[in-house]
Amino acid sequence: MSAEAANPGAHSRRRGRPRLDLRRLGRAALLGPAARHRLPDAIGHVADVHRAHHPDADLAPLHRAYVLAESSHRGQFRKSGEPYITHPLAVTLILAELGAETTTLTASLLHDTVEDTEVTLDQVEREFGAEVAYLVDGVTKLEKVDYGAAAEPETFRKMLVATGNDVRVMSIKLADRLHNMRTLGVMRHEKQVRIAKVTRDVLIPLAERLGVQALKTELEDLAFAILHPAEYERTRALIADNTAAGAVLDEVAERFRAVLRESGITAEVHLRPRHFLSVHRVAAKRGELRGTDFGRLLILVTEDADCYGVLGELHTCFNPVVSEFKDFIAAPKFNLYQSLHTAVAGPDGAVAEVLIRTHQMHRVAEAGVIALGNPYSPAEGAAESAAAADGERADPTRPGWLSRLLAWQEATPDSDAFWSSLRADLAQDREIAVFRADGGMLGLPAGATCVDAAYAQYGERAHACIGARVNGRLAALGTVLKDGDTVHLLRADDDARDDDARGLSRETVSGPSPDWLDHARTPAARIAITTWLEAHPGGTDLPAAAPRGPVPVAVDPPTGTNALVDLVGDDTDTDAVVRLAGCCTPVPPDAVTGFPVRGGVVTVHRQECPAVGRMRSLDRKPVPVRWGDATGCRVTLVAESFGRSRLLADLTDAIATQGAAIVSATVEPPSEQRVRHTYTLQLPDASQLPSLMRAMRGVPGVYDVSRTQHPAATG
Repeated sequence: MSAEAANPGAHSRRRGRPRLDLRRLGRAALLGPAARHRLPDAIGHVADVHRAHHPDADLAPLHRAYVLAESSHRGQFRKSGEPYITHPLAVTLILAELGAETTTLTASLLHDTVEDTEVTLDQVEREFGAEVAYLVDGVTKLEKVDYGAAAEPETFRKMLVATGNDVRVMSIKLADRLHNMRTLGVMRHEKQVRIAKVTRDVLIPLAERLGVQALKTELEDLAFAILHPAEYERTRALIADNTAAGAVLDEVAERFRAVLRESGITAEVHLRPRHFLSVHRVAAKRGELRGTDFGRLLILVTEDADCYGVLGELHTCFNPVVSEFKDFIAAPKFNLYQSLHTAVAGPDGAVAEVLIRTHQMHRVAEAGVIALGNPYSPAEGAAESAAAADGERADPTRPGWLSRLLAWQEATPDSDAFWSSLRADLAQDREIAVFRADGGMLGLPAGATCVDAAYAQYGERAHACIGARVNGRLAALGTVLKDGDTVHLLRADDDARDDDARGLSRETVSGPSPDWLDHARTPAARIAITTWLEAHPGGTDLPAAAPRGPVPVAVDPPTGTNALVDLVGDDTDTDAVVRLAGCCTPVPPDAVTGFPVRGGVVTVHRQECPAVGRMRSLDRKPVPVRWGDATGCRVTLVAESFGRSRLLADLTDAIATQGAAIVSATVEPPSEQRVRHTYTLQLPDASQLPSLMRAMRGVPGVYDVSRTQHPAATG
């Protein structure tokens, strides 16, 4: 396969700037130096592209870097027979077209000199500064990494950590791989397949996470052509047979332009053909393709507000496909991507997909972190220093996923586990945003659960999590989160402020359950849980319980008039047997009412008890009752909690401390780590009920205590 045949992305490359003949330029570079006071032709083309993005850029470092690279690589040739200097030139041109700043381009020209020539890193630092030397060193280390199945995980781990502190190193590596993929046709097929697989499995996901869509899409097409040649040829034929698709989209674009002109919105409408792999995926999803399926329309405006103005006009004048609308401006994607996505249907039913963004959003969408310039330059409003006090570089443009990766790799002693976790993390093709209770936001992979959110927010402190509230409702830790959910994570140590006063220890809180691994989707969560479980093979080593006094147990009083309640009224039999209803267990000072039931018994209910309404619906005549002078009472309480060790002991201890006697108790089997306890208690004084309920709620793991509201028979 020739280099040209392996370049299916050429059809969608920006028009208006022809691809440079780097072979010709490279050979010309070997013929001698350029004229005095003039850049060599080869680097001159790169400089022109660079100046288009950065008009005030100082080109002197590029000139000096090219001279050093050309002289040091002189006499070296690529396997294709081209002078080796054509490779760093091509890599630098790719980055220049994406808007990379001068430091990155300088390092790109020199990225192979330290590894393949006599040039030393100290020489690079003396001539170009520490920043360029840092980038060249990072790329040199990445060049030594074998990404294949036989890769040494620890080597890759060290390289990733070393280069992860500066995303520009990865940017140069991606451009380097793109040029190598473009010229892969000179290698034997087996090696092409091996390189294409690594590109697909590791480098394309890295490009996605860095937001460099321009590199990602071409790498996808190049890998697609090598790994799936039959499908690629069918897709190429499909595109060739639908040359009229562009005319269909052009017609839709012209209607869009007319609508926007009438509304007074200044906007550019462009046609963006789908790349080969995208067409293949759409065809697999939709079957037969229509003209509008071969591309999308891109609308560029100046201000953020104009994006929503354009959206409103399109949805007013055309039929919107509501299910296709996504707002990545209000909630940007994890790789800095911002845009409005929508789709509208024409009179013939054809659906056109539309992207709406500002010019700045478009630059970031195409070039990702490359478009953000030098993150370490004080002149660009970044960090004041290229290195923090501890030696770690503070990169304000570093995406959240990379920061998390660098954090959880430190907690992974096993390099093989790190490698497999990284591969799994890179395989995630979509990320969701969930909001914390304090208003912050967490970026998580699609399919993440409350377990993942807990470790993303709290790290190892998530071991003490006992549950969560999702959108205000209690949820198990295994609950799968959706984009936009609000998550309030509940930890046992949040409610343990008075543990020491009750003779309890925070160590009584159990650690993560092995079941949590079934719900963990992120490497951070899986690694933290696995590490804890390996360190505690027998579970939590609980300290001996503090000595407690005996728990009093009451018995039912003899049948007869309840001493708490007096019957009132001239026509009431004051000697009737009075019982407090078990469905609502009223206590002073609840508002109560009584109803006669079989056997001459009067049952007393709280007035809000559901049984009262049923009695009245049956035309039962209520009996006036009031609370007497007695102070003791019996009440049934329901405690809702998350399961943990010693929970039952801690609850009964809290009840005994309040002087209440347990008449009966039931504990329902746990359901999704939640446990329901029902206690019938005898209190010496009804006024103690509020403090008793507060004490029970204060037990770690208990999230609610309420009075029972069981349904009751009508008698």
